[in-house]
Amino acid sequence: MDKFQYGQIIKSKAGRDQDKIFVIIDIQDEYVYLVDGHFRRIENPKKKKLKHIQPTNIIIETIKHKIENEEKLTNADIRRELIVYQKA
Repeated sequence: MDKFQYGQIIKSKAGRDQDKIFVIIDIQDEYVYLVDGHFRRIENPKKKKLKHIQPTNIIIETIKHKIENEEKLTNADIRRELIVYQKA
């Protein structure tokens, strides 16, 4: 398993979004693109260096499937899936 995958939940370690959780929607070199469906929407993902994020072992399969198959992914999809983990 790669360290980072589409649909993986991560926690920010640095910046003004520190300790917030996001979902990875794109991976490019040493950067990942993150969304939470609320403040960071699909139209404007957060670009973050790999060293500034803390990966989890949680991968949201429905989101991963949509990204890999280039299906439409909405901010509502992201919010609906993340709400379970934001309370934790």
